[in-house]
Amino acid sequence: MQFVVLALFSFIAGSGLSFAVLRAWDNSRVNGVKTQISDMLKEAEDSSERIKQAKISETREEVNRLRQEAQKDIKERRIEIQRTERKLEQKEENIDKKLDRVTRREDELKSKHEELEKRRSDLENAIQQQEVKLQEIASMTKEEAQEVLIRRTEDDAKHFLGLRLKELEEQYVREAERKARDIIIGAMQRCASESAGESSISVVPLPSEEMKGRIIGREGRNIRTFESLTGVDLIIDDTPEAVTLSSFDPIRREIARRAMERLVVDGRIHPARIEELIEKAARDIDEEMISEGENVILELGIKNMSNELVRTIGQLKFRFSYGQNVLAHSMEVAQIAGIIAAELGLDEELARRAGLLHDIGKAIDRQTEGPHAEIGADLARRLGERPEIVSCIASHHDNLEVSSVYEVIVSVADAISASRPGARRESLDAYIKRLEKLEEIAQSFSGVTKAYAMQAGREVRVVLSSDKTDDGTVHKLAFDIARRVEAELKYPGQIKVSVSRETKASEFAK
Repeated sequence: MQFVVLALFSFIAGSGLSFAVLRAWDNSRVNGVKTQISDMLKEAEDSSERIKQAKISETREEVNRLRQEAQKDIKERRIEIQRTERKLEQKEENIDKKLDRVTRREDELKSKHEELEKRRSDLENAIQQQEVKLQEIASMTKEEAQEVLIRRTEDDAKHFLGLRLKELEEQYVREAERKARDIIIGAMQRCASESAGESSISVVPLPSEEMKGRIIGREGRNIRTFESLTGVDLIIDDTPEAVTLSSFDPIRREIARRAMERLVVDGRIHPARIEELIEKAARDIDEEMISEGENVILELGIKNMSNELVRTIGQLKFRFSYGQNVLAHSMEVAQIAGIIAAELGLDEELARRAGLLHDIGKAIDRQTEGPHAEIGADLARRLGERPEIVSCIASHHDNLEVSSVYEVIVSVADAISASRPGARRESLDAYIKRLEKLEEIAQSFSGVTKAYAMQAGREVRVVLSSDKTDDGTVHKLAFDIARRVEAELKYPGQIKVSVSRETKASEFAK
């Protein structure tokens, strides 16, 4: 019994222990399962997050790729649209140009049609006139018809000859610039007048004939040095006790003259001394030109003039034109222009300034190409002179259109000073005879009614009869008169021949 009880107790105890063990094992297993489940859940969550991030990344890459493709496609479409727009614009421009050409063509056709209509009308009128003329001719005798034919042929020939002369004159004017220098050189070679001699040579007296040999020097070294430094020809000939200096540059010739006089007085003639005295003479001349220019502007009451322009004015002291000293002529023009301006109530100082500077180009025309009026105007403009002064200088020979009253004043003063009797070595009797001869030559031509010598003989104005001449003969007659004047008269400068033909009619109202 005890054994049964013990066995039962043991069984119960064992069962309880087994239950407890089983329960403990179940709890442990449950906890393990829970842990395992928790780990699995966490791993699932991590895997899900990774998958999610991967999908998001893939989605973003896909979106970016699609966006880039879309942008590329849009850009290509935009370029294509722009290309299409340019093609359309070019087509529109081509269409506009074609329309313009068509319009111009239409206008040309219209004008040609109008011209053809006009010609047809003129032709009909000409036919009618010819019919009238034929009717007149039919009633003429043979001699009358011949006379009409000859007169008409002469008129046509005169008209054609006048037009041809005008064309030739224009052609000669175009060629004049190229030939001017050759003509001037030829004229100087043929000219032997007193004024040319005065303006191109200077004679230096010598104490003895022995001095000529010393001037030449051993093997000609002294004369070569002198000519190379001065740019002047030193002529040593049979003239007793004198040497001649020749140059068309008056300043070079004056420097050479003074240097030669000092060499003769000094007696020490060798290349070094020659160079020294030439430099001293050049400095003296330069100072003299500045002093002379200052004295002139002070005497005329002219203010605020540049130093270079003052020096250039002084250079005119050594310049001669037709035997007339250019500086004296310029001062005279300035005084005359000032008097005229004062009488007209204009700016007297401006007129004197323009008159003084009108021939300033002659001081430098040997170093610069072109007419002295253009050279002087350019110099004055460069040195800050007023536009009114520049225009007076440029137009004082009537080669430009007049733009101010001061230009007229300077031209008049220049003509008075240059062409008055005695200004250019011409006596009063010769002056009057020249003007009378000028008018006589012009009036000797057929069809001339009146002829007037103007501007102290610088211009002759010829008036033609309107019933004896036509427009075609005007140019021919001007050409013939000019050639006749050149052949029969001697005069300074040039003479302008102006031929005019006018038709006047008058009636009375009753």
